[in-house]
Amino acid sequence: MNNSSTQIALLGTSADPPTYGHLALLEELLKIFPKVVTWASDNTMKSHGASLQKRHNLLNALVTEIADPRLELLQELSSPWTIKTLERAEILWPSNELIFIIGSDLLAQIPTWASAEVLLTKARIGIVPRQGWPLKIEHLNKIKSLGGEIEVLPVNIPNTASSKVRSQTKLEQIPSSILPMLLKDNLYGLKDNLR
Repeated sequence: MNNSSTQIALLGTSADPPTYGHLALLEELLKIFPKVVTWASDNTMKSHGASLQKRHNLLNALVTEIADPRLELLQELSSPWTIKTLERAEILWPSNELIFIIGSDLLAQIPTWASAEVLLTKARIGIVPRQGWPLKIEHLNKIKSLGGEIEVLPVNIPNTASSKVRSQTKLEQIPSSILPMLLKDNLYGLKDNLR
């Protein structure tokens, strides 16, 4: 790792809704990096179950629960395009080393992202292994061939998924800090499913 400048881990997430996996990931990133920045994002490859504003509010509750001054929620970084997010981050932190955090489930997609070769010059890619999504050497090599630097992060995240919460009402995967917000607004039909 390059320690000549402060490293900033950047984690955009759909947070649709945030789960214990999100909570664990943010806490694990804080063990590795001196600063972690997160935001709720719209993913062009997904349809979302709640508005961006509501997902931002949910993620904010999670960040508040963690209560670490090195963790910041910065919604201004949000963009459907990673290149735009990284351009905004470069303006905010021109002398810092940026590490863009993704799950191993997204690794194969990076070469197809808009301006992939350019964005790979703006940040290292920090890969979080996800159960069911093993790292494939051909995907790693493809990113390296485009000029990307990769770091597989030594984290162990519980096997949770926002999609399971939405489709199967898996309340045990929802942090207590956000459950009242979900029930109050009946997000994802959770209140209906509890009747």
